[in-house]
Amino acid sequence: MKMVTTKEARSLLKERGIAVSYPTIAQWTREGRFKGAERKESERGPVWYIPIESVRSFEPPQLGRPSQQVIVAPTSDGEI
Repeated sequence: MKMVTTKEARSLLKERGIAVSYPTIAQWTREGRFKGAERKESERGPVWYIPIESVRSFEPPQLGRPSQQVIVAPTSDGEI
């Protein structure tokens, strides 16, 4: 399984039209949004590796408030 770093993941997402900052990619990785991501120690500190298929199939979270569902309850005489 081919793995990419968070910076490489950012480039792959940008090619798909998902333009986000490196800190956002790092945050999503820490939050576990990329399935199969692994954190490994290096000489310069920890590095995250993400399966390339996880990056290719990734859909970013939707921004804003969730849409509200309107529930209409019947009145006492049975009419809506």
